[in-house]
Amino acid sequence: MTQIKVAELFAGVGGFRIGLENTKENMFDIVWANQWEPSKKVQHAFDCYVSHFSSGTHSNEDIAEVTDREMEETEVDMIVGGFPCQDYSVARSLNGELGIQGKKGVLFWQIVRFIQNTMPKYLLLENVDRLLKSPSKQRGRDFGVMLSTLNELGYDIEWRVINAADYGNAQRRRRVFIFGYKRDLTYGQNISRYSLEDIIYYQGLFAKAFPVENEPNKKRVSETNISKDIVDVSEQFSFQFHNSGIMRNGEVLTIDTIPKYEKSITLGEILEENVTDYSIPEEKIEKFQYLRGPKKILRTSKTGHEYYFSEGGMSETDALDLPARTMLTSEGSVNRSTHFLKVNDAYRTLTPIEAERLNGFPDNWTNTMPDRMRFFCMGNALVVPLITRIGNQIEQIEKENEDTFSQLKLF
Repeated sequence: MTQIKVAELFAGVGGFRIGLENTKENMFDIVWANQWEPSKKVQHAFDCYVSHFSSGTHSNEDIAEVTDREMEETEVDMIVGGFPCQDYSVARSLNGELGIQGKKGVLFWQIVRFIQNTMPKYLLLENVDRLLKSPSKQRGRDFGVMLSTLNELGYDIEWRVINAADYGNAQRRRRVFIFGYKRDLTYGQNISRYSLEDIIYYQGLFAKAFPVENEPNKKRVSETNISKDIVDVSEQFSFQFHNSGIMRNGEVLTIDTIPKYEKSITLGEILEENVTDYSIPEEKIEKFQYLRGPKKILRTSKTGHEYYFSEGGMSETDALDLPARTMLTSEGSVNRSTHFLKVNDAYRTLTPIEAERLNGFPDNWTNTMPDRMRFFCMGNALVVPLITRIGNQIEQIEKENEDTFSQLKLF
């Protein structure tokens, strides 16, 4: 059976890899992975990764320091990765070269460099959903720059914002997933027979992996064209991207789709039994209750201007009969966003194992590191079963392409 060779960028503790290795046909072979956390003496995520995976090349250096030659020598069919949502502004210098603004936003251009050196068949990227609206002063510019770049490289793109809880998972975690494929592939040619609307609703990868209703939410449908002039897009482009969309040859259709909801797992269902180590002392209980309560605080700005900071109240504790709220990197601290549980009349926080379960990781996957880093890594991680569903669909695409190619060889 054909293997799909994968390069995993910004690998973290291996969420993409676990998801792809759990697919039905077991077609994915991760041959190269990079994980490097700047300004960290101990590379906890990388150490966790290599403790679980032995095959393939494991790179623990700044992706910007990986040479073009090393990338070229890495034969891959697919690039996957989650990357920071920062500033993707582009400008031309006096000598005409492109300059990229935004320190962490530069990481997207490292993905582009890897694509240029390997030209894989498929791309699968993940990001926070605000990417579609960034920056606030020029809505949609950052995603527009990405689409323009990938279009110029010969890729058509589908995207979908997926709330994991909408499709049977235990956490209300919204992320945008971006699937790209070379338009000259058999798959690219085959799917081009369908209208953009049909791809979003019925025929595309996300439509098949995560079905949606066949009507838009509140009639939100938008169209545009993306220029291949990246600088022009950076300076002029502004557009409202919705939660689902497709770009084909620069033509964009985006629709606010409605999920066909699946029964989710509740927070209560993933909890460990007889937990005592993560109980909360009385003084911290009061702190949690204050942080989660409504407040209106008089503050003074640096310029001496007085204003009121207001914050609405939350439920006193997290509901155990609903999926968990989105887990953040601050989960291990006394924080308004931290999950605050009341189980059998006792207050406690999540355990690291429960944090792993909320993202679909195996129990104790991150037990190579201190608890605060386990929570931090899970706050950064993706929901693994979503990757498996996407991987299953990519395998189906690959099998259909193989069948088509075999038929063509007969004539």
